[in-house]
Amino acid sequence: MPTSEQLKIYFNRTIYLTKMYVPINLGTFDPRTGNVIILAGQEIEIEIYPNGHWRFL
Repeated sequence: MPTSEQLKIYFNRTIYLTKMYVPINLGTFDPRTGNVIILAGQEIEIEIYPNGHWRFL
C-alpha cells in the first residue's frame, strides 16, 4: 500500500506532467520494493520511494 507521502508526490508529479500535455501511460505500486512507478510519454520514468523522495530513471 502506498504511503501518504508517495500519494502526495504521485499526485503532484502527474499534475505537472499533464500540464505539459505528457500522457501518463502507467502508474503502479511495486510491492517488492514499496516504490511507486510512473511511466509517462515516450521516455519518462519516475520512481517514488516510501519516504516521498523521487527520481527520474
